[in-house]
Amino acid sequence: MSMSRATDASASLGRIAVFAALIVVLGAVIVPLPSGVPITAQTLGVMLAGLVLGPRLAPLAVVLVLALAAVGLPVLAGGRGGLGVFVGPSAGYLLGWIAGVVVIGLLMRTGRFMWWRSAGAALIGGVFVVYAFGIPVQALVTGVPLGPTALSSLVFLPGDLIKVVAATLVVVALRRAYPRAFADGGRGRAVAAGA
Repeated sequence: MSMSRATDASASLGRIAVFAALIVVLGAVIVPLPSGVPITAQTLGVMLAGLVLGPRLAPLAVVLVLALAAVGLPVLAGGRGGLGVFVGPSAGYLLGWIAGVVVIGLLMRTGRFMWWRSAGAALIGGVFVVYAFGIPVQALVTGVPLGPTALSSLVFLPGDLIKVVAATLVVVALRRAYPRAFADGGRGRAVAAGA
């Protein structure tokens, strides 16, 4: 392996570790709900991972967090961990994080960096895709029909929309201040604020 490839691999591992840690830290912000699926800031970390790391590295950061949870470390919202979280009401949302960051990363790589592309990618991948996995599994685990489960999930939507805005603002600022933080190395540096 050449020195350049080793440096690239080290940088990638560092990015994965940083975003896995960010997702874990954001799990400390939690609002418990009677449904068993809490409102948490961890999805903000998931959105940021997809936006910054792209479709190749972001899933690895999420899988790292889920692997740590599976071995029992309290890395999920509210200090949860262990295999039980993968059979509980929030299991589908956790698996949706993986698909969500892939979708976010792919949408971000479809063209030049634009603020509205970031917002759209975070909304589609970080909200709609995650819900598409989470709601059916929640309905299955809780025994509540799909329609009422989907309706009750609307309580998460305002918070998730705030997270989309926050992720977009952070990514636009980061892109301007430190484009090398991104998995694409800052290519397409232009940020079209008014586009």
